[in-house]
Parts: sequence; structure tokens; C-alpha cells
Amino acid sequence: MNIAIVVSEFNEEVTFRMLSVAEEKAKKMKLKINYTCKVPGAFDMPIIIDALLQKNDVDGVVTLGAIIKGQTKHDEVIAHSTANALTALSIKYKKPVSLGITGPGMQDRHAYARIRPVAERAVESVVKIFNELERIQK
Repeated sequence: MNIAIVVSEFNEEVTFRMLSVAEEKAKKMKLKINYTCKVPGAFDMPIIIDALLQKNDVDGVVTLGAIIKGQTKHDEVIAHSTANALTALSIKYKKPVSLGITGPGMQDRHAYARIRPVAERAVESVVKIFNELERIQK
């Protein structure tokens, strides 16, 4: 299976560690990472994911990000709009897009605690959904 990974540079001390975990997991699962794209923040992911999903050598996209709560509800707006956009893209192209983006309402300590489990599940879910789509489309 060929995948792409899109990672947010915002909160990079968390997200780049998530990237390392996702790459490690993909290697263990014998997946080929054809593209690794960095974007400023989670909100910026959809346009890159749209372009990736159009490629024949991408079967699914893993997203990695950390939306940490600030003093306003901005984190909620970013999380909800991004999740909705990723869902719409997955449906549009009939290819899996994982939601490896933590938050909203999360503090720094929560983000660090979720690095490994979220990054690993983001990779695993793309594979599971891809396999299920293959099974039902036969």
C-alpha cells in the first residue's frame, strides 16, 4: 500500500515526533510512504490532501497534528473545520484519510501523552479502511 503523510508544523515539538512514530509504524507494516508534506497548521491540510488524493500512487493519507487550547475557542474552530474537510475529501475520492490530529481542548501535557498512540492509530486506520474498501468493492 502507498501512503502519504501530511504533518502540521504548528506545535512541531509534538507533531514532528508524531511523524517519526508514524514513519516507524509504516515501516513495520511494510507501507510505502510516497510523499511527506509539511503544512503550517492543521487548517492548511485539506488543499494538500486534495492534491495527494488525486495521485495514482497514493492509496491513503495519514494526517498528523496537535491543536492545543489557547485563551479562546479558536482551537475548536480549527479542529471542527479540519475534521469536516478531511471527511469530505475521503468521501470524494473514496480513499482513506486518517484523523491523526489531537485536540481541541487539549493542553501541552495531553499532546505529549498522545504522540505515540495517535500517530500509530492514524497509520493503522488508513490501512484498515483501505482494506475494507477493497473488500466491499470487489
